[in-house]
Amino acid sequence: MSDTNPINQSVRSMDSKGTQEKDNRIDEIDAIDETDAYMALIRKNLEYEHHMKYDQYGDKEMYEEIYETVCDVVCVKRKTIRINGEDYPYELVKSRFLKLNSSHVGYVMGCMKGTVTKITNIRAYLITALYNAPPSTMSHYYQQEVQHDMYGGGWAEKGIT
Repeated sequence: MSDTNPINQSVRSMDSKGTQEKDNRIDEIDAIDETDAYMALIRKNLEYEHHMKYDQYGDKEMYEEIYETVCDVVCVKRKTIRINGEDYPYELVKSRFLKLNSSHVGYVMGCMKGTVTKITNIRAYLITALYNAPPSTMSHYYQQEVQHDMYGGGWAEKGIT
């Protein structure tokens, strides 16, 4: 590639020593492409289009907020991300957020709707809930619900024996 190529001048330029340097605009384009790819993957994983089409009005807004939060966490690079008051490495949090799916988001939405405690920092609470959903709390939550319904009075309260 020549540094006098009028079609592709932005790709590389020659420094004072005669070696080619990569143009910063290429890095910006690469970052945009990477961000678009992550956002498309997140939309697919969360079944975003389905929820925007079929969910109720209030749920659509909550789902959109969760989608945007996941995209922000994944696409904005930083050294650490604060989860439940502790700093976690960005790559660890990013990896876990890329594994989120629609059932994880449904679980978090249910928890948010069921919370009666005043939440002062919704975004921080949401990030912590999303981070903990897949491996940590979701399966225990549903197991506890089953335990309560079967043995703790849930069925008896409803007249089911």
